[in-house]
Amino acid sequence: MMKDIPSLFGSMVFNDAAMREWLPPDAYQTVKEAVAQGKRLELDAANAVAAAMKDWAVSKGATHYAHWFQPMTGVTAGKHDGFITPAGDGKVVMEFKGAELIHGEPDASSLPSGGLRSIFEARGYTVWDMTSDAFVKDGTLFIPTAYCSYGGEALDMKTPLLRSMEAIERQALRVLRLFGNQARRVYPTVGAEQEFFLIDKEAYRKRPDLVYTGRTLFGAKPPKGQELEDHYFGILKPRVTAFMKELEEELWKLGVYAKTRHNESAPAQHEIVPVFIAAGVATDHNQLTMELAQSVADRHGLACLLHEKPFAGINGSGKHINWSLSADGGVNLLEPGETPYDNAQFLLFLTAMLEAVDTHQDILRASVASAGNDHRLGAGEAPPSIVSVFLGEELTAILDTLAGDADYHGTAKPSLKLGVTSLPRFPRDVTDRNRTSPLAFTGNKFEFRMPGASLSVAGPVIALNAAVAESLRGFADTLEGAGDFQSALAALIQSIMQKHKRIIFNGNSYSDEWRAEASRRGLSLPVPAADALSAFTARVSVELFGQHGVFTEAELHSRQEVLLEAYAKTVRIEAMTMIDMVQREVVPSCVAYQNELAELLQRKKSLMVADCTLEHEMLIRISRSSDLLLRRLDALKGIVSEAADGSDALVCARYCRDEILNGMAQLREAVDELESMTAQKHWSLPTYAEILYSVSAT
Repeated sequence: MMKDIPSLFGSMVFNDAAMREWLPPDAYQTVKEAVAQGKRLELDAANAVAAAMKDWAVSKGATHYAHWFQPMTGVTAGKHDGFITPAGDGKVVMEFKGAELIHGEPDASSLPSGGLRSIFEARGYTVWDMTSDAFVKDGTLFIPTAYCSYGGEALDMKTPLLRSMEAIERQALRVLRLFGNQARRVYPTVGAEQEFFLIDKEAYRKRPDLVYTGRTLFGAKPPKGQELEDHYFGILKPRVTAFMKELEEELWKLGVYAKTRHNESAPAQHEIVPVFIAAGVATDHNQLTMELAQSVADRHGLACLLHEKPFAGINGSGKHINWSLSADGGVNLLEPGETPYDNAQFLLFLTAMLEAVDTHQDILRASVASAGNDHRLGAGEAPPSIVSVFLGEELTAILDTLAGDADYHGTAKPSLKLGVTSLPRFPRDVTDRNRTSPLAFTGNKFEFRMPGASLSVAGPVIALNAAVAESLRGFADTLEGAGDFQSALAALIQSIMQKHKRIIFNGNSYSDEWRAEASRRGLSLPVPAADALSAFTARVSVELFGQHGVFTEAELHSRQEVLLEAYAKTVRIEAMTMIDMVQREVVPSCVAYQNELAELLQRKKSLMVADCTLEHEMLIRISRSSDLLLRRLDALKGIVSEAADGSDALVCARYCRDEILNGMAQLREAVDELESMTAQKHWSLPTYAEILYSVSAT
């Protein structure tokens, strides 16, 4: 039965329409003004909002409320409190006060802080984020909040994101004023394309590595992978279609603009894409997308895998972040525009992005660094960890002309003297032709392709916002005091292009030649996550984030510590899972098969069968492989046992990278070899072929 999608959309969100209906007119106006001006609600107004929000939520089936926040774990958290309040005579009333709406005090001592608070200061504080709408899900009213320590330090992803949005707005408005633009608001917009795998739930449950780590720690290559390129954009199978339909409906109820769905490159891999909106809300929506994808999958007998590399030998999953800047009324500042005036403004914002990316390559790389993403980046399926920008040939040619390095042979020739007044409109269809680029201009936005599928949108967006804000600050400082704005503008664009054109690369980012070329250009070369994370506390990062009030130096140190610890813990959990699976699953499977071969060989010999070569050779081969397995298993145990607890986070992360991961790779090689030799009936773990094609076969 076809649902009324417009009526369904946002039906579980306390959005503007709901506020108009449920709030008194004066309270509604107060809330709108507070959001627009970034002010806090007075208690009387907060009480009115809380009462209306509670009544609305109860009408939607809610019995509890929760301050919904995004700690440095990369997922979401919240403590659920009931609306019930004792009313005497053994009865209760449903009540929700303004003070409870505005802030909470969850004892979140088990959440990571990176040393920002002592154990006796474990209590955290949640503060209502009025820029993001509350919503009802699973009988609870969720109130988006920021989360901080007793001393006011950010302990979450939302607080620095909001700070970075304010920072880029301040600087962008300064630049717009120079063009006579009186916009009152500028905000980054984001659309996060979410990739994931869907596999059968029963197969998932039989793989402890998938359950504990989100990826398969071993598995022999199946006869068919993605060689035929027949899955990408292919027909959605019935189980997948049913899942997608329910997921979209659940997202639409929560106001998430889920628009596109399709098969991705690898078997069992899929993608869902939203319309891009304000970055803070987009971050909330992506967290909901990941959460709902997993819960809806479970209801369909499926498991949704968000790990960056669940299966070796086939494509991993990313989260392409489409980023742009919008002013009042949704005017896109990265839209080339129809007029020369708009083009000059566009070029200034474009060059701000180029300068920002070139100057802050390392923090952009660090913003996507994780143990999971290390398996994906640079694997010939995702962008390399060399940061570069793809613009397309026509736009690059125009910028080369502005830098004075070439003549432009397009539809018109720009004139620096006149302030770039004769630039043509740039066709969108010449901009998105390179899927290997980490950061590509795609017509009116940049697509940041390095983030991994499980990553919070907030981290990369914070880095982009802050870096571009710094470039815009420098531009405004230069141009505000200029006597001849047009000449100063032309000179500034020319200077920026000459200094930062090295970051532009339109070729094959997967190639070895590009790595050599990047080195010649002086770009930052690939480093694994354990080393990339040091960029958080580099002087250039401390100055960048401090200048714009996004992070204090202490907050940067805490985030680096948290991410390094997460990296090391992830690798150690994987190693311990691998050891456990080999001992409890692989070894018994191999022993059982060897017993069968040995018994068969003995029976044939007792019957005086002349030729026992097959059984004899197979037994020898699997015995030798089993001996190798045992040696490598013991070696990995020793490596893991030597990993020091409580040592320096960077030292521990590097040990995990250099020693534990290498030991795991050696053990995996032995296991995969044994899987390829062991009879299927004895191999207790679902194979790649069984996992990847079980859903697509139905």
